[in-house]
Amino acid sequence: MRRSQALRAALIALATATASAGLALSGAGTAHAAHAAPAATPLPAHVFAPYFEAYSSDSPAALSSQSGAKYLSMAFIQTDSPGSCTPYWNGDTSKPISSSSFGGDISSIQAHGGDVIPSFGGYAADHGGTEIADSCTDVDSIAAAYESVITTYGVTRIDLDTEDNSLTDSAGIDRRNKAIAKVEAWAKSTGRTVQFSYTLPATTGGLAPSGLAVLQNAVSNGARVDVVNIMTFDYYDGATHEMATDTENAAQGLYNQLASLYPSKTPAQLWGMIGVTEMPGIDDYGPAETFTTADAATVENWAVSKGINTLSFWALQRDNGGCPGTGGSDTCSGLQQSTWYFSHTFEPFTSASSGCRVTLQAAHRHCRPPRSGHA
Repeated sequence: MRRSQALRAALIALATATASAGLALSGAGTAHAAHAAPAATPLPAHVFAPYFEAYSSDSPAALSSQSGAKYLSMAFIQTDSPGSCTPYWNGDTSKPISSSSFGGDISSIQAHGGDVIPSFGGYAADHGGTEIADSCTDVDSIAAAYESVITTYGVTRIDLDTEDNSLTDSAGIDRRNKAIAKVEAWAKSTGRTVQFSYTLPATTGGLAPSGLAVLQNAVSNGARVDVVNIMTFDYYDGATHEMATDTENAAQGLYNQLASLYPSKTPAQLWGMIGVTEMPGIDDYGPAETFTTADAATVENWAVSKGINTLSFWALQRDNGGCPGTGGSDTCSGLQQSTWYFSHTFEPFTSASSGCRVTLQAAHRHCRPPRSGHA
């Protein structure tokens, strides 16, 4: 979800969020059903699911336990080379879609009441042509890859991190959405709960035209998009940002766009389609785009008040104060903070129906009756 260092200068003009290093899955789709994990419990209506950098050597189950984040978005899934239809974690052929690749960690997370959201794409895959719908020209094979992930790991949501060149590959966009529709038909026929989320770059006014076009194509293909998750960081527009305010403005802009795309949906349903992903601390652009500890509590309270679907950040491995003043690190936020500060501040969002709110210090919760209409 982060820009690679070598490409930043060329992309400063883009008012978009970004992603890095791709990971991927492999498998033969429903052919794996005989060895499939059981279908998981559907995700909560409001879920905190930070991204986990699966290309690291960290254990997702260990970091889930240490941070308290029960739900993780696992990034990323991609093919090993352009033209391939076989996905792997991180495009690494030694990490196929199999219980041998993260299966034990994912089962442990599920056994403790959580789950994972495998994420296809990411900036590196989208830039390099190894995002599966860009790489593979066969819609059935793309759908089979999604189904393989679902059956192998027993998950109920697939995330599609779509940015950079994937936003302008019209054939890939069309194949991806046709594959989504096929998987949704398969899930209905087999009694499975399956959701798809699109993670897309944002401006402070909502989706750029390229991101909106992805959703318009989904509508035309009859592909149900359950969550539109905007990356509210790395704007690269030369401005100084108040990141919490810009998150709220970007989400309001997205809400307005979704209202036009889905005119039959109620306001609560539209807000319930929205996800927000922050980048704690100093993002890739630099100090002008710093998501502070105070911003975290502001956004969490706002997210509950609006009833959005997903609250996330990039990435779990950054949630510590190990590198004050450093921007865009994979392993620390660049802030002076306690370890897991952002996780602890966002965690109550998953159980937001309890009416528990957090203070700026994320140390105390103030509870009130749940708001009407919020699950």
